[in-house]
Amino acid sequence: MSNPASKKTLIIMVAVFVLPVILAKLALENDWFNQGATNKGALLQPTIDVSSLLDGTEPKWRLLYVLPENCDAICENALFSINQVWLALGKESDRAEALVLFTEQSDVAALEQLSEYANVHTLSVSAAPITNLEQKSVYIVDTLNNAMLYYQIDGDRNKALMESRSMLADIKKLLKLSRIG
Repeated sequence: MSNPASKKTLIIMVAVFVLPVILAKLALENDWFNQGATNKGALLQPTIDVSSLLDGTEPKWRLLYVLPENCDAICENALFSINQVWLALGKESDRAEALVLFTEQSDVAALEQLSEYANVHTLSVSAAPITNLEQKSVYIVDTLNNAMLYYQIDGDRNKALMESRSMLADIKKLLKLSRIG
């Protein structure tokens, strides 16, 4: 006959190895915990394809901003932020680009002031394709030209600087994990 001690040992061994797997599956299916996220920017789901705007450009990670018709404090903070974040990338800055899109309706004076930021590139686009991009946000665009994260820029300089730190943390993490661009 079978030994009751060996049955007990077998049941304990099955419980030790199978029970955690069953509990983990139940926890995932029933959302029993908060899933962690390490990104500081707001994730765009689904991503916004901006390849029609960036057609023919070299694949790079981009900090993208759309220049509005009137450049107010938010606009100035956004331009300052993307320049500072690009500078803070240091040796990784050749893999990224600070890019401002402008249209015929964009603020001409602000466009001229961009010459102060030698590292911020500009690109003229037609107004129609940029309607799905908010003009008070900075976007992180991947090497496949998908806007994936965005940051609401505040009119207050201190809050905008804090948002710049978030941008820098996210883009550094993306550059570290990516082998492209």
